[in-house]
Amino acid sequence: MRQAKISALGCYTPPGVLRNEDLEKMVETSHEWILERTGITKRHIAPPEMATSDMAVEAARAALSARGMEPSEIEAILVCTVTPDMMFPSTACLVQDRLGVKRAWGFDLVAACSGFVYGLTTAAQMVAAGAHDRILVIGADTMSRIINYKDRTTCVLFGDGAGAMLIEPAGEHEVGFIDFNNVIDGSGAPFLNMPAGGSRLPASHETVNKCLHYVHQDGQQVFKYAVRTMYETCRELLDRNGLSARDVAAFIPHQANKRIVTAAAERLGIPEDRVILNIGQYGNTTAATIPLATRDAVCQGKLKKGDLVLFAAVGAGYTAGVNLWRWEI
Repeated sequence: MRQAKISALGCYTPPGVLRNEDLEKMVETSHEWILERTGITKRHIAPPEMATSDMAVEAARAALSARGMEPSEIEAILVCTVTPDMMFPSTACLVQDRLGVKRAWGFDLVAACSGFVYGLTTAAQMVAAGAHDRILVIGADTMSRIINYKDRTTCVLFGDGAGAMLIEPAGEHEVGFIDFNNVIDGSGAPFLNMPAGGSRLPASHETVNKCLHYVHQDGQQVFKYAVRTMYETCRELLDRNGLSARDVAAFIPHQANKRIVTAAAERLGIPEDRVILNIGQYGNTTAATIPLATRDAVCQGKLKKGDLVLFAAVGAGYTAGVNLWRWEI
């Protein structure tokens, strides 16, 4: 089987910014309270006319431009999101049309905050099997549309954004994708979800009045599961490949909460200077956090060609996933 590699990266965040000081005027909270508990100072918010597909297209165009590739060369599009433009058609269809990709197929992948890691896993396997040579994996979420800005436990956490990576076959002397470790645990469904809008609780006056179309979260349960599972899945993957924390040049986790990331990294024994944290500037953008953090790691010189990079995420479901790559850009 062929090796797959990440050959390009592109990101987009909307221009609007919601700072902690702005939230102080909207809900009972403070900049100090938010910063201490989450590490967030601001987050980007999409304007009313902008949807998830719009941000996804911008991120995809940035990735294609970085690679010097025409949209017509793309063969598959995977859009990882929990905030699609609509229930159907899939956001991948809308992105395909806007990009003018005539020959590609694609689909939406729903795994909440683990979505992008699951998308990378899927694309890597498709390339390795020889099914396709050029796959766009896009993580995009407009979380501001499903957040109750009267609920201080959730509204301080989330922002909007998108990121895309291009997956292609690795060259003769390149490594690229090494291994993955993805898991789900459906017993966690009650602790992080959006209760209404599906077949269980279709939209009605009652579901709207009860704010059931917003994110609901039991923060303590999610925190405990996230720290433990991020550590366990990473540890298993490294052990399986005969590697240790010392071999990891960059640990790029889902940016859900600074305390979750630092706790998991400390248990793994990964030095602080190798842990990529940018939650302060973007908040939790769900499927977009890992590409956004990867872009910042590259720009800061913390991720270079030949480095071993560990992507990790935990999300609603529960879902969790880890990917191990050799960075080849």
